[in-house]
Amino acid sequence: MTVALMWEARAAQGRGEELLAWARAQALPCAPVRHEVFAAPQDRVLVITWWDAAYDAELPELPEPDGELVTRAVHRWRFESRGVEPPA
Repeated sequence: MTVALMWEARAAQGRGEELLAWARAQALPCAPVRHEVFAAPQDRVLVITWWDAAYDAELPELPEPDGELVTRAVHRWRFESRGVEPPA
């Protein structure tokens, strides 16, 4: 089974690049199957990691960044893959 962990944070005003660099620098204790980092307007950063594990498995997650770096608590979601669709 594949589980995707999503981690999303919004940087303090003007600190989006710093948050992006911080997220990229975080090392997990073991490597996921896949790891992607995204950026969006309003200095938001999204990290998605894919794991070959059960939905309720204990998996490593990115920590909370320093409170000065973000405007709110990190949002976290966990999803279970239901298959891959070929392009239309």
